[in-house]
Amino acid sequence: MDARERLITSTQALLWERGYVGTSPKAIQQRAGVGQGSMYHHFSGKSELALAAIHRCADQIRAYTEQRLSAPGTAFARIEAFLLQERQVLQGCQLGRLTADPEIVANPDLHRPVDATFVWLRQRLAEVLDEGVANGEFAVGLDVNDIAATIAGVVQGGYVLAKAAGSDEPYYSAIRGILALLAPPTRQ
Repeated sequence: MDARERLITSTQALLWERGYVGTSPKAIQQRAGVGQGSMYHHFSGKSELALAAIHRCADQIRAYTEQRLSAPGTAFARIEAFLLQERQVLQGCQLGRLTADPEIVANPDLHRPVDATFVWLRQRLAEVLDEGVANGEFAVGLDVNDIAATIAGVVQGGYVLAKAAGSDEPYYSAIRGILALLAPPTRQ
């Protein structure tokens, strides 16, 4: 990995662990194993580097999610695969973590890719739910946008519940609950 890549990867990890305020240029340089000159050769400062790390994180989340939501199978099975995918539950969501970071929220450039990813997620879930309605898996008239927002909310809320409990069980309980509510009648 070259220095630029190590800087982005290190910043991504530090933002997840510490948030924007807790991620200093010195900590980034130490984790990446690069000097100050190298950091400023590739990026104008912490904000530009954080933006690159946030975009990387968003791209990874989209790719991982799309892999599950576009796989073969029923709409329910694809949503189930998305919800049950392997996650580091007690660490929470990399982007979800940033929604509570006042520096990220206050900076439109840093906040935009976070919001755009959650908008994309809700839209993508709504598309899959809409396919399920068309295929008779879900009730006609189901508000797919509301249900998509509910699914995203359950995932993010599940992370919070798990962190509060120090256990991943509340997360998986929330996931089992939303799946039970979504399950087509033949699966219940």
